Parts: sequence; C-alpha cells; structure tokens
Amino acid sequence: MIDVLYFAWVRERIGLPRERLETGAATVADLVEELKAREERYAAAFADVSALRVALDQELSDFSAPLLGVREVAFFPPMTGG
Repeated sequence: MIDVLYFAWVRERIGLPRERLETGAATVADLVEELKAREERYAAAFADVSALRVALDQELSDFSAPLLGVREVAFFPPMTGG
C-alpha cells in the first residue's frame, strides 16, 4: 500500500486530499498512468505533468523515480517564491 497526497489545484481537480492505494506501478510515471486511467478527474489533474512536482517520502524527486520501498507520494504544483 502507498499513500498518495494531492496539494493545491491537484487536490481540487481530484476532490481528495489523500488516498491509500494498492499499485503495481514501478515508477512515479507508471503510477500517474494508473491514476489517469481511473477517472476523468484524475486524467484532468495529470494532463500536463510538466506542471507538477513530486515528492517521495517527503523528498523532492522526479517522475522516473522507482517506487520500490516508497510509502508516500505527494503531487503538487511548483512553488513560487516571493
């Protein structure tokens, strides 16, 4: 099982702040493809992954990263400074 967290507009589009999933995905990109295939709201949220960042177990990562041993995946838009 893996915890998937959604932040900002990703959460708004999906309608959930987090969920626990059983997945066979090997990488973050594979997980995104699984999610996009679930429902239209996921497809909309992940339509442009270049507009997203991902953290694995609270460490910034990338979409090619393996999920083996990962307990938490978080998706969020890039942060802007000010």
